[in-house]
Formats: sequence, structure tokens, C-alpha cells
Amino acid sequence: MTVHPVFVRDGERFSATDLAHGPWYEGALHGGATAALIVHEIERHPASSALRLARLTCDFVAPVPSEGLSVELEVVRPGRRVTLLEAVVRDAGDAAVCRARALLLDAAEIGAAVAGAGEPSPPGPEQGVPSDWISDGRRMFATDAMEVRFIEGSFLEPGPATAWLRLRGPLVGELPPSPLQRLAAASDFGNGIASVLEWDRHVFINADLTVHIEREPVDEWVALRSRMRVAPGSVAIAESTLLDRRGRIGLAIQSLVVGERRDRARPAPGV
Repeated sequence: MTVHPVFVRDGERFSATDLAHGPWYEGALHGGATAALIVHEIERHPASSALRLARLTCDFVAPVPSEGLSVELEVVRPGRRVTLLEAVVRDAGDAAVCRARALLLDAAEIGAAVAGAGEPSPPGPEQGVPSDWISDGRRMFATDAMEVRFIEGSFLEPGPATAWLRLRGPLVGELPPSPLQRLAAASDFGNGIASVLEWDRHVFINADLTVHIEREPVDEWVALRSRMRVAPGSVAIAESTLLDRRGRIGLAIQSLVVGERRDRARPAPGV
């Protein structure tokens, strides 16, 4: 069976396949696909050879389209132990659709683990329940590019959730995705798997994504232990602990735009 990539490179630009599409706007990309593409370019920067990606913050300033995407990188703060990169994703007309900052740090050199640093993993993906998102025939990032296995909760069950996720195939071209690209792809699912709102009545679109990375995942699976917080008069957020088979590997937080569902939004999963 042919496995298609999420993105195809065309010179210095990228085109997304329908595997990159998100749930909210027709033709717009999922935040996880966009974040993973940014990480792909960050890993090609010379600073990544000496320092670790410690934090990635993405601001989705407009729906990210499928065609003619470019990723520009600029060194904001160079350093031997700390480097700050700025990434701008532009559309075919060179308008900025996503702005990101990547903090790269020297890894901690400590002889023994500090007490309290660990957090146990959930039961493995082999014990998870396959995603209950029923496709309506359109290929999307959440249903076709990613495999999702729930340990707790589901897409259609409101409330906290724990799920394992992995990319089914390559991210760019035929290249296998790196561990950090896999982590970035999974990190944007907190609001989707742990929504306290009904998909057929509300939208809960994340306007940003911040990922703190303690270490790379040990294999292709990344688990999210997620919770959404929505209160009147407050900004809604989704927060996720990121884990692999050995324990915690990071944190992800999304700020959410919450409102009544409109015609421009996709139908709910399975509707």
C-alpha cells in the first residue's frame, strides 16, 4: 500500500496533501501538521546540531492554506548555550499565516535524576481503543495522517482524555519523520481529544500552541493526557502532558477561541 506524505517540497516551498487538513475550515491545515513542518525546518538549521529544542510557540495568525507555503527562519538571539529562532510560515502571496519562536538550549548535565522529575506512562497504545472519529469521506490529519488510540475518553465523549498518537507515514516527501516532528504533530490534539464542548454545537479552535520539550520520544508513539478548561468570562485553554513509554517528555498548552458552530466550520466527527 502506498503511503503518501503530509507535505511535498517544491524547491523552497511546500504543498500540503489532503492528509494535512484540519477540522475547522475547508482546505486549512491542522495545527499539528503546521507545527511539525516548522520543526522539520528548525532541525535543518545549524543551531539544532548543538542545542536541543526546548520550547516551540506557534501563533496561528490566519488559516494555513495548502499551496505555496514557505518557512523563513531568523536567528533572534544567537548563543553557545541559548539560541532563539523565529519562524514565519507564509502563503503563496507571502502573507504570514503562522509565526513561531523556537528556544534551543544546551541539555542539562546532571549525574542522576532529580527526585520528582518523572511521571508514569499510561498503558501502552496496544491497550488503547481506536479513534471513534468516523470519516465522512474527506481525508484529514486527525483521521488519515495520524493514528489515535484512546486509553481514557474519546473524540465524542466530552471530558478529560488520554490517548496515544503516531504519524502513519512520512511528513515531508519520502523522509521518515524525526522524533521531534512526531511530537509536534501530536501536541496539537489536546483540545480535540479532551473537549468539554459538543462538536455539533461549538467550535473550540486553538489560536496558538506552546510546547515545552524535556526530551525526545523513544519511539513513534506520543501520548497526551489532556484537559480543557472553559469558564464564563475567561479564555478557554487546553493543557496536555506529553508522554512516551518511559514517562513524561513535555507539556503543551493551547489558547482556544470558543463559540457557537457556524456554517463555515466542518461538521462534527461522524455527523
